[in-house]
This record gives sequence, structure tokens and C-alpha cells, in this order.
Amino acid sequence: MVDTAPRTSESARADERASSSPTKGAAPGASVDTAPAPKLDVALVERMLRGSYPDVRLEAREVAKDPQFHKVEGLTLDEQRERTLEQMKVQAERGFQLRAFPKRLGGYEDAGGNLAAFEELVTADPSLQIKGGVQWGLFAAAVLHLGTEKHHDKFLPDAISLKVPGAFAMTETGHGSDVASIATTATYDPETEEFVIHTPFRAAWKDYLGNAAKHATAATVFAQLITKGVNHGVHCFYVPIRDAATGEFLPGIGGEDDGHKGGLNGVDNGRLHFDHVRVPRENLLNRYGDVSPDGTYSSPIDSPGRRFFTMLGTLVQGRVSLDGSTTIASALGLYIALTYASQRRQFVAGNPDEEQVILDYQRHQRRLLPRLAQTYAQYFSHDVLLSKFDDVFSGRADTDENRQDLETLAAALKPLSTWHALDTLQEAREACGGSGFLAENRLVGLRADLDIYVTFEGDNNVLLQLVGKRLLTDYAKRFKGASAADLAKFAAGQVVGKAYNEGGLRRVGQNLADLAGVGHSIEALKDHETQRALLTDRVETMVAGIAAELNKVRRAPAAEQAAAFNTQQNELIEASRAWGELQQWEAFTAALDTVTDAGTREVLGWVHSLFTFGLFEKHLSWYLIHGRITGRRGAAVTAYINRLLERLRPHTLDLIAAFGFAPEHVRAPIASGAEGARQEEARAYYAELRASGQAPVEEKALKKKAKQRG
Repeated sequence: MVDTAPRTSESARADERASSSPTKGAAPGASVDTAPAPKLDVALVERMLRGSYPDVRLEAREVAKDPQFHKVEGLTLDEQRERTLEQMKVQAERGFQLRAFPKRLGGYEDAGGNLAAFEELVTADPSLQIKGGVQWGLFAAAVLHLGTEKHHDKFLPDAISLKVPGAFAMTETGHGSDVASIATTATYDPETEEFVIHTPFRAAWKDYLGNAAKHATAATVFAQLITKGVNHGVHCFYVPIRDAATGEFLPGIGGEDDGHKGGLNGVDNGRLHFDHVRVPRENLLNRYGDVSPDGTYSSPIDSPGRRFFTMLGTLVQGRVSLDGSTTIASALGLYIALTYASQRRQFVAGNPDEEQVILDYQRHQRRLLPRLAQTYAQYFSHDVLLSKFDDVFSGRADTDENRQDLETLAAALKPLSTWHALDTLQEAREACGGSGFLAENRLVGLRADLDIYVTFEGDNNVLLQLVGKRLLTDYAKRFKGASAADLAKFAAGQVVGKAYNEGGLRRVGQNLADLAGVGHSIEALKDHETQRALLTDRVETMVAGIAAELNKVRRAPAAEQAAAFNTQQNELIEASRAWGELQQWEAFTAALDTVTDAGTREVLGWVHSLFTFGLFEKHLSWYLIHGRITGRRGAAVTAYINRLLERLRPHTLDLIAAFGFAPEHVRAPIASGAEGARQEEARAYYAELRASGQAPVEEKALKKKAKQRG
């Protein structure tokens, strides 16, 4: 962990607490809490945030400390790419990539631990993380999860060792998230027992592929499998693409360099196209679909749709890891910005002889502390997701239902965390002023590198549509046989089931004119069961409203049904976001319930409340429109958030210390204690000048005295 200047001594801690007393600037009449201030057990919280893989994360963080893995700003495109490749070679030699792979091939068969270690690399260099993810999490993982033992023996050793750098050729220029509609074909020729890989037009070129521009010598290529005149849908093929000795494309294969990007320029993204390229029949990764020598197709999964989603579901680890990586990146950005804010002084406030620490300003707290609370929630929800992932991929709980649940949760959390990272890093940058814009302080570089995280492994809006469709499916099962009138009543809140009638929500939405003061009017919303009911009811009511609209056209022609669905698309995505937020809240609440240390529980309880009331405030218009929260209580939500900021201000440095970052992870001069040292030097200078009697008199002070005399 990092100790910055204000935290190097007990006296400094005392000064820090005194300068930011929770009662400072309190509204007239506000109660003053004279009880001893609670204390956060930083070590305990740090252990909680490391989740189910604490030792793996600590080991990976030691790797991330190594300067040879750190991003170097100012390199040319070619220099960045070569540096990243050399970093990967060092990792391969050390065996960092082995956790996910079979023990008989030297691996550990530790799916969850593999992702936990991978996520921690974001503090070193996102390009290294993503290029390694392409090699071992996509290219090699496709062989592992879509191939069979013969493919593992033949292709995996060289992929694991990096002897064969690989690309993952799924996305096409004309089809990004719509994988089912890709145009590349793999047509079986029974006379030669080969598949013919072909991109029939420009939009079918494989695009944005990591490693494809320069380093990859093979690719796992996704194409429509055609045999005996029948298209059996998307399957994956192992295809050599370059001569390893010369680096030149093999016959029939071409490509282009995607060039300089907005970030992640250590990854050589590029395009590939195929002109009737032949590969042996055995190069079909055939775990879920096979072709016999005579061209007969067979699959253990009869339904083409379920087969397709099963194959893609095996690659869900990318979404899981991005949820974790962006949460860590958000924490890093907040660590930098909040450390700086606790040391940087600007403007004279209560004391005319001293400038005020900018973190004492309410607006600065408003900018950063709610984002800190959400980041905490994401740490806990990600651990739930990672545990579910490991349960499925270890085989302990590998059922169709569990896989669907995993895919739905990953599709919900990845958009929330990746959007949050961009928002947080941008706000952190602005909160640090000009210092935040300097590359040396990392915020602009992190935001640029993480920008693409919202798009790859599934565009966020598309992923939320998948979540929404699952919510509608579950809703339809729950209300099978209900009439349109019944659904309409549910959507209107007249018959909304247990969550509304028995969850205290009628009490929340009642007229509160007889209650006075923020404390009284907010009490009902502080109850966890009421919070759960409010968040759950919002999801159910939104889904019910969409279902009621779609139910009107359930017997209409397909085109009319599609048009009706399109009118509900925005509402569906909002419902999916609400469901994802509910999952984050549930995870945070469950984690809080495990804390027995009184001080830690109280402080974390404030963080939990800040996250929860932040959700209420963000969606307040919905709660007001639907009568779930009154206008008076809505105003109290904002007032209570301001009180929470006051309570959390003295604990801010402890909360970010619990992230467990060492100086080698942070590497931002403004978070190194240098700013604190500069401010102390300035304070000492002016204090000495005042004490000497040599300080110049301010003009306005002279005028004020003259005015008083006159």
C-alpha cells in the first residue's frame, strides 16, 4: 500500500481529521455527533476487496510492479508494439499464462484464478493486458474450449508458449456484435477432405483483430460452415496465416494494418481476408459440431440456435475479465485524484492565512466520492461474477441454466463497469486540473486505453439487449397465461406482486407532509429491505411495461412484432441497466453483512448508503413519476447524500488505501506525496513571513481600515 505525505505520522492524521471535521460547514441546527469517530480497518477491507482470489491477486500485483511491464509514454507505434511483444515473451517464460490450461499441458486448470491475475495487469500496461488476452484468453482459449483433445495436443503447446502468436478472427468489418450474420464461409470439399475458407466481399474481411497486423502466424477463424449445400451456422477453424520465418502472409491470405488507434497502441490490430484458403478437415474445432470425411454434419446439440450460443458462451471470460479490469482501473484513477485532492490547496475559505484542501470542498467530494462508492460496489459484484465463472468453467456447476445465468450477469455488469471507468477517469482527470492532463500522471493514458473496453467483447448496448431479452423470457415464464389486461395492471403498479405490496413501498410512497426534517423523512429509505424492494420494483415494473406492449402484437406478423420491439428498445436497455445495478447492490449488501468490526461496518455502511442513495438520486424522476418516492423524500435523498459526504471525508484516504496499490502500481507524481510536500513548503514560508513581521500589507486591508476610520 502507498503512504502519502499526509499519512506518514499520527500527528499528520490528526491534522487531516481536524481540517476536515464532519461538522465543518454543517447547516444551522444540524446535530453535532460527539461520539468517537469510527475507524476503518484498512487491512480488513483490503482483504475483502481482493475477493475470492486474494493470494493470486497479490502474486499478480507483484508481477505488475516490475518496471519492464510498465507502459512507456512517447514511443512510436512500432516501438510500442515490439515492447509489448517482448513483455509477453517474458511472461510466457515465467509461466504467468498457465493458470487456465490443462494440467497435462503444464497448466493449473484454475479458470477463476487466471482471470483474477489477468485483471491486475491493467495497472502495469493495458496494452500488455489486452495483447496477452488476445493470445491466451481468445486465440488459445478458442482452441481449448471449442476444440477437442486432439486439437489441444496439436495446437495448444505452441499457443501457450507463444511460439505461435495468434489472432482471434471473429469480428468482420460489416458485422461486429452480430456474429451470427458474419459472411466468411467455410465450405467443405469431400474430395480433398478440406474446408475452403473464403471472404466473398470487402465487408466480410475480419477486422480489429489483435496480433493480426504484424505478429500472428495463425488464427482461430469463425465462419459459416457449409457442407452438402447446408449452412450449419458459425463454427471455428484453426488457420495458419503467416510464414513464421519471413512474416509474410501465406498464399490466399491478405490483410491490412489498422494503424494508430485512440489507445492500446501496443496491440497490433489489423484485418484479414481469405481467398479460397484450404485447411484440413481436422482443423475444424469440433467440440460442438463435426463433419465426417464424406461431408455429413453432426452435433451433440440439435438446435442450431442453442449450439451457436453455447459456442459463444464458452468465450464469456472476456466480458468477465473486463468487468474486473475496469473496476481496478477506476480504483486507480480515484486513488490518484483523491490523493491529490487531499494534498492540493486552493483558495482561502474559513482561515484567511491558509488555503483550503480541495477535498474539503463539497463539490469536489460530490465529484469523486459517489464514484468511489460505486467502485466499491463493483469490486463486490465482480467477485460474485468471477465465482460464478469459476463454478461453471471448473465443471463444479456446469449446467445450461448456470451458463445462461453467468452469461446474463456478465452481459449486465460489463457495460456498467466499463462505462463507469470512462466516466470516473474523465472526472478524475478534470478534478486534477492541468496536472491531470499530463501524461506522467496516467489519467489521460488510462482513459484512452480503456475507451475501447466499452465496445469489444460485445458492444455495451447490444449486451444489455441480451440481458433484456433474458428478463423478458423469465417474465413470460412467470406470467404465462396472463391476459393483456393483467399485464397492463401489473405495469401500472395496480397489481405488482410481493415486491410492491409487502416490501414497504406503499409506505415509502405515502404522503409525508406530517414529517419534518431530513432525518425523519429519510429513515424509511435507509432500511435495506426497503432499498431492495425499491430497486427490485423498478426492474419488475419496467419489464412488465415492456412485456405489456409486446403482448399486444404477439399474434401479429413478424415485421409488426419487430417494429414493436424496436419501439421498446430503449426501455429494455434501461431495464437491463436497472437489473445490473440491483446485482451490484445485492453483492455490496451481502459483503457488508459479513463485516463484524464495528468501526469498519459503520464506515462501509456509509459507503453502501452513498452508492444506494446515488442510485435513487440518479433515477429520481422514475421514482417520482411512478409514485414510489414523494417529492419531499426525493429532496431528502440529495440532502442525505451531502451528509454522507461529510461523514466519509475523514475516511477517504483509508478507503483508497484499501485498494492495496503500491507506488509501483500508481506511478503518478501527483499521488506520490510531492504535492503535499510542496504545499507544506508554501505554508511554512508564509507562516515564517507572517511571524517575522516583514509580510507586506494587503492593499484591500489598508482600504478597509481607512474606511473604518472615516
